[in-house]
Amino acid sequence: MFPAPSIVYEPLPYDFECEENASKWKGLLVAALRKVQYQVHPNLVSNEVALEYVESQILRLLGMLCATQPHSVQDVEERVGRTFPHPIDKWAISDAQIAIERGKKKSDLVIPLDKFHTLLQKEVFGYKTDFQVSLYIVAVLEYISADILKLAGNYVKNIRHKEITCQDVKVAMCADKVLMDMFYQDEDVPLSIEEEPIARTSLTYEEVVKDLIHEEKQYVRELNMIRKVFREPFINHLPKNKNLDVLDVCVSDVFDFTVTLLGSLEDTIEMTEENHSPVLGSCFEELAEAAEFDVYERYTEEIFRPQWKETLLSLLQEPAALTTLQTAGQGFSLAVKYVFPKLLLGPIYHCFQYFDYIKLLMKLTPTVEDRESLEQADGLLRPLQVNLDRMCSGTLAKRKPGELSLRPHGRVSRQVALQKMNELQKTIDNWEGKDIGQCCSEFILDGILGKVSSARRVTERYVFLFDGLVILCKQNNRRTSVTGPVGEYRLKEKFLIRKIEILDREDTDELKNAFEIVPRDQPRIVLFAKTTEEKNNWMASLILLNTKGMLDRTLDSILLNEKKKHPLWLPPSDMYRFALEDAETNIVFEDKEATGGVPVIKGATLLKLVERLTYHMYADPMLVRTFLTTFRSFCQPQDLLNLLTERFEIPEPPPQPPEMADDDVDNSERENLKNSIREDLKRFRKEYSQPVQFRVLNVLRHWVDHHFYDFMRDPSLLQKLENFLETVKGKSMKKWVDSITKIVLRRKECAEEPREIMFGYERSPPPCEWHLTKKVEDFNLMTLHPIELARQMTLLEFELFRAVKPSELVGAVWTKKNKEKTSPNLLNMIHHSTGVTLWLMKSVVETENIEERVAVISRILEIMIVLQELNNFTGVLEVVSAMNSASVYRLEHTFAVS
Repeated sequence: MFPAPSIVYEPLPYDFECEENASKWKGLLVAALRKVQYQVHPNLVSNEVALEYVESQILRLLGMLCATQPHSVQDVEERVGRTFPHPIDKWAISDAQIAIERGKKKSDLVIPLDKFHTLLQKEVFGYKTDFQVSLYIVAVLEYISADILKLAGNYVKNIRHKEITCQDVKVAMCADKVLMDMFYQDEDVPLSIEEEPIARTSLTYEEVVKDLIHEEKQYVRELNMIRKVFREPFINHLPKNKNLDVLDVCVSDVFDFTVTLLGSLEDTIEMTEENHSPVLGSCFEELAEAAEFDVYERYTEEIFRPQWKETLLSLLQEPAALTTLQTAGQGFSLAVKYVFPKLLLGPIYHCFQYFDYIKLLMKLTPTVEDRESLEQADGLLRPLQVNLDRMCSGTLAKRKPGELSLRPHGRVSRQVALQKMNELQKTIDNWEGKDIGQCCSEFILDGILGKVSSARRVTERYVFLFDGLVILCKQNNRRTSVTGPVGEYRLKEKFLIRKIEILDREDTDELKNAFEIVPRDQPRIVLFAKTTEEKNNWMASLILLNTKGMLDRTLDSILLNEKKKHPLWLPPSDMYRFALEDAETNIVFEDKEATGGVPVIKGATLLKLVERLTYHMYADPMLVRTFLTTFRSFCQPQDLLNLLTERFEIPEPPPQPPEMADDDVDNSERENLKNSIREDLKRFRKEYSQPVQFRVLNVLRHWVDHHFYDFMRDPSLLQKLENFLETVKGKSMKKWVDSITKIVLRRKECAEEPREIMFGYERSPPPCEWHLTKKVEDFNLMTLHPIELARQMTLLEFELFRAVKPSELVGAVWTKKNKEKTSPNLLNMIHHSTGVTLWLMKSVVETENIEERVAVISRILEIMIVLQELNNFTGVLEVVSAMNSASVYRLEHTFAVS
């Protein structure tokens, strides 16, 4: 399956690895590779060593392509066809041909073409060549580098890391049969995988939420694999076959449900305040109340229909189907026969996983409201769980760690695999060569299989399957010998996965449930299982390991072609101002991206700032917080609300392209155009309209929650907001409208009835300190105790301090014309501080003699010391200002005495 073509390695005329040549090429591609990595995984970063390693592999590939001294594009294309495994060769050639069609000026390649072309001519070829030859080579190299970095990024995301290291690149390449055949056909790449400490002995709510989101994203990809790679070839090439109805097992309904759930979870997390836990219970409760989870019951009923597998096998015998499967690549027919049925069980397992997640979240959630929602969802889903248990009883085995799945194993499974490798290494006698951990990263399956030798003798083998190795052992009956204890198993054969083919064998009277392992350089081995189910499990796992790279690339290619076929339409800028393209005249970005791959805005027009606040491609919480704090220095609240309202009202793009008006278009083409327009509008609503509208509501929610004073100062602004919220339609949007409305009501109540501040103490508050009098009419600076006076000043000034809003400190607005409106609380604090300073000055200068002045100043300094102990620096500054005032500072004799 997907065998590597016979590759002839000619002696390289140019040695990229020698010291003299290496210095000319080293670092040439690193900056470009960093851009490529950002294109394929914008949320990750790569360290320098990883990029240098990828660069070394790309230069190695360049040496292969240039070994035949190509003079034309056809020469390079022929070389790619000979050296690249199928079907990655056709994808690389396709990208290169597109680059040739676009030419140098319109090329979007990031590798420096001019410098690359010069080095190729002077250093590698030694002769002048057409620029298109260099362009073609660069396009091929960039495609392969993107492929390597995408695989490495997928691996890094799966183990919950944020940085791609050199070791990650090596592990990802070793797990991919195509790349290993391309770069290391006759070599082994040793992996020094360090055993990670056992992590997360106790899970937190936030960690479970992250795992749930990650699982859902991987699950969406699995469903796309079922729909796009396995099912659609039959639909496209056998459109009138009646048996196709059996294959239509409502996977699309499950997919739509999963996308809805994932979107709801991500929206809830995005709406969650910083340092708060997301409340996910409502997401499950809403879908459970709407009976959306029932799609899994219908799906399970269809999967377990008796005629399903027989229909699939009959479809595989159709001539049109055979032709389709053969053109898809060798081994794809076996993948359809064995991998496809196993993958179809994945949604059922995943539904049971939902039940487990709900119970785990219920146990860990920190909020009562979330727990009640989860309990409600759990109760609503209990009948579904009972029905699924009944349908799956005796049919669906419990999934074990390492069992067939398209997704690579996560952090916990990886630790289990490493432990399994270490344990196996100690239990196998006669082991030779590299350790298992140096060739593999995941444990897949183990069990007993029969082996048929060339002499028709049947023996028993205990087989261990890893992602890189198949190990056949014989069980030791004796556990001790004269030389000491012996291992539980004795090694008989081992094979690298990438160097074998798996062939199916038809059942005969003499041998049933058999299959063959065909190494490239050793005799083939016939193995057989005891039951058909066991054979299906082994075949599915083996074939998936051999074809996973191609299946993933096929899916990526299909999804990319769909995006190209149905590009994201936007309304014209004259219809919708926020659809105006980015330009240097309206927005400028920093060179470096913020964490998470979000670009940092250096400057922009107000229109572009509002667009980026509610951008359809990503959320930027930092921009939202910063903007809502500072926008008053360049925009009025009324203007901002008008812009957000305008941003929310998104017109749909013109529904009919010019071709529809053409009289020459026949009915079938017209129908195709209508379907294409329908898909384009569907993508527009899903990927542009809905995210933008959701983020508009998110900005409004943050605005009323953290900056409600804007609405208190201007009642018309609040009225306009409430009128807008009443016009919002749609069930999903109404949920967030209700959230905003609740915040508005809560803020109004707080404004009408100021909330009393409760101070926490480890012990009871200290008693009041009295000095000379307790009568209010006798209170003054000298009759009150300095400690108590400092305490009361601190409480009063804290009330003034906490009333100051962040926006009152932006742009020195307290010095501007409308300062009473823009900074009322800050002005209150300033006026109070000034009044205290004047009072202290007055208390000093109105004394009648020097002895009394010394006593007053001493009392003021005592109060200052207590203020400093209470961290009331405003009070300290008030005292310092009074002492440094002209009327007090000039009292030299008083200070001399004191």
